Amino acid sequence: MINHSLQLFCNRVVAAGRISAADVVILGRDILPDGISHADEADMLIALDRAVPQSDASYADLVSAAVVNFAVWGERPTGYVDIEIARWLVGSLRSDAGPTPLAARIAFEIVREAETSHEILVAFAIGSAHRRVHAEDSASAPVAELLEAA
Repeated sequence: MINHSLQLFCNRVVAAGRISAADVVILGRDILPDGISHADEADMLIALDRAVPQSDASYADLVSAAVVNFAVWGERPTGYVDIEIARWLVGSLRSDAGPTPLAARIAFEIVREAETSHEILVAFAIGSAHRRVHAEDSASAPVAELLEAA
């Protein structure tokens, strides 16, 4: 269930075509002061990343931390990403064009933070990191770090 304030926030920033630093402050302070309370809220924030072409870097920081906290510590069993959570996350994070940099970051951070993660999410995170490395034509340090964390 999505809170009404979050829905209004998303509608406003989609109409504006950008998420400003001030928007991120409002999101964290007024709309989600206690973080994400339901998977639908996480889904909406992840979808907002795909829908809005410009966003302040602080948006990725806030959403990544909030989704990690919800998925790893807010769901039961705490500290573990089971198959249900992994399926939900992969479904929310992927898109036809491939995961956004924020989606890849969220997957990576969850695998790194959780005590264990289901192989579906680990494979998605590794694939996302692998695609980013090839897209950026840079060293494979993110993939190696992810493999160590898994």
